[in-house]
Amino acid sequence: MQSGYGKTDKWILEFETKDPTKNPLMGWESSSDTFSELKLEFSSKELAINYAKKKKINYEIIEPKKRKIVIKSYSDNFLK
Repeated sequence: MQSGYGKTDKWILEFETKDPTKNPLMGWESSSDTFSELKLEFSSKELAINYAKKKKINYEIIEPKKRKIVIKSYSDNFLK
């Protein structure tokens, strides 16, 4: 699988599930909290933080990880 750079320039605000319950038959986790289904996208971190502060939403920032790029040629695949 290859990971691309698509949609990496957006910040997402997700709500945590408040009352998770387990389905006794299937064992799946579910909730009656509809905010857990909501994801808001912002073009910058500052816009996301300002929205959370304005709506008095507790937030946690998870910074994206730095990508390590290894440049090699096709022939490097066959080196021992």
